[in-house]
Parts: sequence; structure tokens; C-alpha cells
Amino acid sequence: MLVVVPDSEENIRVVVKQRMKALAIDTKSHRASNNASALFTSHRNHSKLSGLSLLSLQFTISLRLLLHYQQLGCGGVTVDLLATVEAYPKPDDKIRSTSLKIQGGGNVGNALTCAARLGLNPRLISKIADDAQGRGILEELEADGIDTSFLVVSKEGNSPFTYVIVDNQTKTRTCIHTPGFPPMIPDDMSKSSLSSALNGVRLAYFDARLPDTALVVGHEAWTEASSVPSALLSMLLRLPNVKFAIVTLGGDGCIMLQRSVTEGDQSEEMDIDNLLESLNQKKDSNTAIPTCISSAETKLRANGIGTVSGRLFIGTAEKIPPSELVDTTGAGDAFIGAILYAICAGMQPEKMLPFATQVAAASCRALGARTALPHRTDTRLAPFLRQTS
Repeated sequence: MLVVVPDSEENIRVVVKQRMKALAIDTKSHRASNNASALFTSHRNHSKLSGLSLLSLQFTISLRLLLHYQQLGCGGVTVDLLATVEAYPKPDDKIRSTSLKIQGGGNVGNALTCAARLGLNPRLISKIADDAQGRGILEELEADGIDTSFLVVSKEGNSPFTYVIVDNQTKTRTCIHTPGFPPMIPDDMSKSSLSSALNGVRLAYFDARLPDTALVVGHEAWTEASSVPSALLSMLLRLPNVKFAIVTLGGDGCIMLQRSVTEGDQSEEMDIDNLLESLNQKKDSNTAIPTCISSAETKLRANGIGTVSGRLFIGTAEKIPPSELVDTTGAGDAFIGAILYAICAGMQPEKMLPFATQVAAASCRALGARTALPHRTDTRLAPFLRQTS
């Protein structure tokens, strides 16, 4: 995991962690900082916390200034080889695909592509090889307006690629990933190059491509929690400078817990699991468009964990007609890319969550992670962007 945490509007401290060995690099300042302000997780099976798949997004924000500041992404980029089939093959089957597409992929590559199409100008730190796949990755990223000046290109080895098999019957996809070689290490970037990449950066995204570190962080953050809301509360307690945390639940939408700016004098405590249940009862099952349901600011309690003053939000997913649902590859990346833009645009959670869900739903209407990613001129986004242009 690579973590970038601005310690003020003029100073940035960078910590690069790989396999729990840290390399610290200070730019313009030697002061330590711990100002992370958001943590994202993707919980693929929210009934079993042991099945956690963790994506982290940590940043410090100034809503008045971020639109004028640079964004940075660090993580994986790949080539996706997507094939649709009538049904997933059984062992020893030989079948034919019904369609084929080759395009760029990778969590950070997809998220930054989404953010760039919405109007941001992100930089990318990643690694490819000087092969046909790598050149294709580079050309596609640059075509979408992503700054690839800090992309590391290895003269030898291979660029990462992923086979993606999309089942037309179940609308599910199976990914078979081949990592790039040689893998990226901290020494691939000089201190001066890393300082240049961070110049002016105030918003950074990392896709947790270092699984050993991600598992340690995930276990530490979730170990005492018996439910998703309790886990979010536990994260905010364990990471006192995190302002909010979001867990994505696929077709069930997302849950966000936002810390109060001031603790206040809330004397009444509310169990966070009971609060989530009461918010769920307010969902309108007849509404197909994304919505956001929020609680009032209150002191929230998770038994055996502690209390946090804040607000709980539920973001509902768009109900995509079966005839329009093509491929869910990269939907989570699209959600994160839209969140990046929403933060820069100063959107409040009540607007940010439906906006990000709308963008993610749009990406599911074509084969591949990037084919249907909307641009900011997309009429479906007009209600969200009207006041942020």
C-alpha cells in the first residue's frame, strides 16, 4: 500500500509501504502527519466479514481548493481480454464466445479513466513493460487525458493482463489475472521523480495491489466487528483522522458512516445496527433510480467496540433492467472514480452517493470496464453536475 497524506496545503509527506517495510520520503517538510480523511472498502460478502476484499482510499481534502489541485492514482493497470459466452463452461468443455473485446483495465486505471471523463486531470503511478500490451495500455490512458508521465516502463518482462469471461445467463464475470513482470518496487521511482509526481497533489487513490499489507489492514480494522455498520464504526475509532468510510455492497448499494466535525453534546446513544435497520425500512422498492437515505447526527454505538458521533447513510443501487445489464466488470472502479470527482466538486453525501451509483450503473451497460463509462456531458449526469460545473 502506498499512502500519500498532505500535512498542510503546502507540505506533503509520503510513505511507501511494501510487504510491511516502509520507505519514508518527505517533500518540502520533515514534519510527520497522520491526516487521512477517508477509507473505502469493498465487502463482497457482507454476511461473512472473513470474506473481506479491501480497497483503500485515503486522502485529505479542502473542498474550496481541490478543483484547482492535482489528483494522483497509484496501482494496477492491465489489458483486459473480455469474452462473452452463453454459459460458463464445465470442465473439459469446448465452447465459442459470442463477442470479444480487448481494452485497458486495472482498478486504478479504470477509476482514473472515469475521473478523467468526468473532468479531472489525474496523474498515474504504475508499471508496464515495453511490449505490445504495454503500449496499448499507455495509448488508451493518454487518449482519456490521464497524465502518464510517471508510468514506469520496463525494457524487459511482460505487462499485466486479465482474461475476463462474461456469462450471458447469470450476468456474472470470471477474471483470470496474469501479473506484470518484473513487479513494481519502491526503487523503480527516484526520490526526485516521486516528488515531481506529488507536486500539487491534494487527492490520491490507491487500489491495494499489495495484498499482504491490505489483509493486515483489513484484519486490524474489522477484527472486532460482527456486522458491516459495526465495522465502519470500528474503522473510525481505530483511524481517528478518517472523516468517513464507505462499504460497497454490489447490487445492494452502499453504506457510509461520516464522522461529526464536532462531537457535540448528544446525550442519547443509538445502536448503529438498529439505526441501519430503521434506515432500510425507509427504502422505496418501487424507485429504480439511485437514492440516498440518511440519519440525523447522533452518537452511534457498537456493542463491545465503542461510540462515534456522526451520520449514517444508505445509498441504493440503480435497478438496471435485465435487458440492459451487460457486464459488471469495473463497476466498483467506476464508483470510486465518481467519488473522486464528487469530492473535488464539493458534493455532499446525499448527492455524492447517488451520483457515484449512477456512474457505476452506466458502466454496466456495455462489455468491459471502460466502454460505457460516461463523460460529464452525459445527460444522465446533468441533474448532479448542474450546480458543480
